[in-house]
Amino acid sequence: MTIWHVAVTGHDAHRGDEGAPLRTINAAAARAMPGDTVRVREGVYREGVRPPRGGLSDTRRITFEAAAGESVRITGAEAVTGWTRAEGGVWRTQAPHALFGAFNPFAQELWGDWLIEREGQRATRGAVYLDGRALRQVYSLAAVVSPERRETVVDAWTDTPQVVEDPRWSQAVWYAEVGDDVTVIWANFLDVDPREALTEVNVRPAVFYPERSHIDYITVRGFELAQAATPWAPPTADQPGLVGPHWAKGWVIEDNTIHDSKCAAVSLGKEISTGHNFASVRGDKPGYQYQLESVFEALEQGWSRDRVGSHVVRRNHIYDCGQNGVVGHLGAVFSTIEDNHIHHIGDAREFDGFEIAGIKLHAAIDVRVVGNRVDHCTLGTWLDWQAQGTRVARNVYHSNTRDLFVEVSHGPYLVDHNVFASRVAVENFSQGGAYVNNLVSGVVRCGQVLDRVTPYHRPHSTAVRGFANILGGDDRWIGNLFTGADVAGALGPRAIWRDAAPAASGASAYDGCPAGWDAYLEAVNAEEGDHERFGAKRQGVYIHDNTYANGARPFAGEVGARVVSEPVTVTVLEREDGLWLETDIPDAVAAGVVGLVTAADLPRVRFPDADFEDPDGSAAAADRDLVGAPKAAGARYPAGPLAHLPAGRTRIPIHR
Repeated sequence: MTIWHVAVTGHDAHRGDEGAPLRTINAAAARAMPGDTVRVREGVYREGVRPPRGGLSDTRRITFEAAAGESVRITGAEAVTGWTRAEGGVWRTQAPHALFGAFNPFAQELWGDWLIEREGQRATRGAVYLDGRALRQVYSLAAVVSPERRETVVDAWTDTPQVVEDPRWSQAVWYAEVGDDVTVIWANFLDVDPREALTEVNVRPAVFYPERSHIDYITVRGFELAQAATPWAPPTADQPGLVGPHWAKGWVIEDNTIHDSKCAAVSLGKEISTGHNFASVRGDKPGYQYQLESVFEALEQGWSRDRVGSHVVRRNHIYDCGQNGVVGHLGAVFSTIEDNHIHHIGDAREFDGFEIAGIKLHAAIDVRVVGNRVDHCTLGTWLDWQAQGTRVARNVYHSNTRDLFVEVSHGPYLVDHNVFASRVAVENFSQGGAYVNNLVSGVVRCGQVLDRVTPYHRPHSTAVRGFANILGGDDRWIGNLFTGADVAGALGPRAIWRDAAPAASGASAYDGCPAGWDAYLEAVNAEEGDHERFGAKRQGVYIHDNTYANGARPFAGEVGARVVSEPVTVTVLEREDGLWLETDIPDAVAAGVVGLVTAADLPRVRFPDADFEDPDGSAAAADRDLVGAPKAAGARYPAGPLAHLPAGRTRIPIHR
């Protein structure tokens, strides 16, 4: 094994050892072979790393790491100077096109499937930064001189206002015009003189991303990765991110600070050969149809556990990105996303679309989303299509417009021991899920999707077994603590599917579903025919032993529901020393009322005809609480995500 050393004091003609380091990470990447390590010393590296090769196995990977205890920043931006005062008191500079090379992000408008285009407001891939913080793009010079004060913005999905926490910085804006030889940039830096600060513009489409696919088994560790001019990344297109494997296997992305990607930060997603925005380009079929086709295109090209996925994204701090903290269609299969802090994704509102979330995954087969903190996003986690074998466990969601959305999936998927503390906690337009021991402080919505058949798979495989519409139901809710929700204020008047799935406080969102499998069979067998007797009937649900407070209501057919009359207070508290759960609860909520929930308590899901299993095929068990405390068979625990929940007033650390 060789360790290749890189330092800002080095030179690419050097040997690359500790005494004679290389200057660029790309020079080291060109030399590194399977089993080698590229160790980067402190400094700022303005390059887009494009590793030409990867490792051969998990034990013979190529590792790129920051030197221990040293701050290493790899950025897709370049510094700009030459600012002069312009009309209206704003600042002006010219960036020569030589700064950008063949790729000028200020000339590249965001476009693609499911992007919402607003007349006269086409965001570009360009960005301007002042001391590392992005300014907001506006679309005229007049708007730079007198920027609109944006204390609130409106969520395109729910039509609800969202408060911008820092209205002062929402007025720090820029506008650009691309000429033949230069790009002219005007900026309003408020009371900052840019000649006395660091001003930068993004010039690279990625920071750490291979040019070709199947560069396997790479570790990226300990860096600050920032400021990439990434494109809009829907599931029907090439999905490059600021950092990612570009359709490969076995990457580990850990212990990094990742921020200011124009669209996606970490990409585990699709590549271009299986389709690229065909709905927008051709206009002949809906994006849904092209997305379905991309699944089969990928299968023909070898989409399988042997060639794609099995990535690990852990302990990263990901923030200030326009579209996603983590994104992936097809390429995230068998991966783990754990212990990350993901925040302020999509909240700047420079553009809108239906693919924006802190974590946005399609085909999350056997994916683990565990132990993350996700906050201040328009949507925390969105599992869209083919969430099968997926587990969402021990995460804390708070201060989002919406926390968890599971769309057009057939299961089985398991959601356990999470905190859902935002106004909209769970939106479930899927079937075959199990929700176990969660704290649910916002509204719940569940509904049908009868106009889009979506695939389901053989267990623990990418092989497609069949297709079905989403009839709704076939869900399991056990041992959850519902603390009441503002139903009237959660959703705006034009919220998607509002009429089809009204918001509810508690599991009463499932009222109208049969209580269990036998009741469902009785309903469908009362009629004649084959598919006709199933029609659009909602499926049976398995809901029992949940606790309800502050007006939350149980499912009409629920067994063992506990409705608490005393007031219950559970609040997520952000402090410098971590995240805390501040509670004030009566004895009835603190009491042990539900046992350890395992696969034996979770009936087999209907369409995939599959059990709740771990990726290795063993029976799943919700056997660790929010903070990792083990749960034992035969013991009784409070409803909600904590195995031990003291009565009265207390403060519990839940995330460091």
